[in-house]
Amino acid sequence: MAGGTRQAAKDRAYAFVKDQVLRGVFEGGDLISEGDVASALEMSRTPIREAFLRLEVEGFLRLYPQRGALVVPVSPAEVRSVLEARLVLELFAAEKLAAGAASAREEVADGLDAGLSRQHELIEAGELGAFLEEDRLFHTRMVEAAGNELFSRFYASLRDRQVRMIAESLLADRGRRETILAEHREIAEAVRSGNPDRAEAAVRTHLASTRSALGLA
Repeated sequence: MAGGTRQAAKDRAYAFVKDQVLRGVFEGGDLISEGDVASALEMSRTPIREAFLRLEVEGFLRLYPQRGALVVPVSPAEVRSVLEARLVLELFAAEKLAAGAASAREEVADGLDAGLSRQHELIEAGELGAFLEEDRLFHTRMVEAAGNELFSRFYASLRDRQVRMIAESLLADRGRRETILAEHREIAEAVRSGNPDRAEAAVRTHLASTRSALGLA
C-alpha cells in the first residue's frame, strides 16, 4: 500500500509539473523549487524531487542542487525542427486526403469540423489546457486519417513539444486563438473541397503563422 501511495504521489507530481511547463505557467527561464511545488500539491519533497529528475531526463528541467530547477526554454533551433517535421507530415496528409474519394473527404472534414466546434467552446470557456490538447488533436486526426502508420507514430512523438509551442504562441499573441480557428477552418474546408493545392496552401499558411507567432522569420 505504501509503495502504491508513493508511486501515485510521484506520478501526480510529475503530471502537475509537466502540465505547468507545457501550458507555459512555468515559463522557460523560471526557477522553480521543490518546496513550492510540494506546498502546492500538499505532499513531501521526495516525490517532487523524483518528478524533477524525470523531467530533467526528458529535457524540460535543468536541476541545480540547493537552488531548484530551471525550466529549459524552447530554443529557436527546436522550434524550427518541430515545424519542419510538422510541415512534411501535415502536407503529406492534407494533400492525400484532399485527393481522396468524396465520401472519405467528407468523413475526415466532418471530424475536423467537430474538433473546431470543440476548440471554439474551449476558447469561450477559457480552458487553455484543454484547448491546447484539442488543437493538437485537430492535426493528429488529419495525419492519422492519411493512413501512414509510421508517420502517425512519429507525429505522436512530437506531442509535448507541439503543445508547449502552441502555448508559447498564445502567450505571445493574445489574438492567436482566433487566428488558429480561422486557419484550421480553412484546412478543413480545403480537405472537403478535394483541391490538393488549396490544402497545401492552407497548411503552409498555418505553420508559417505559427512560426511568426513564435518570433521566427
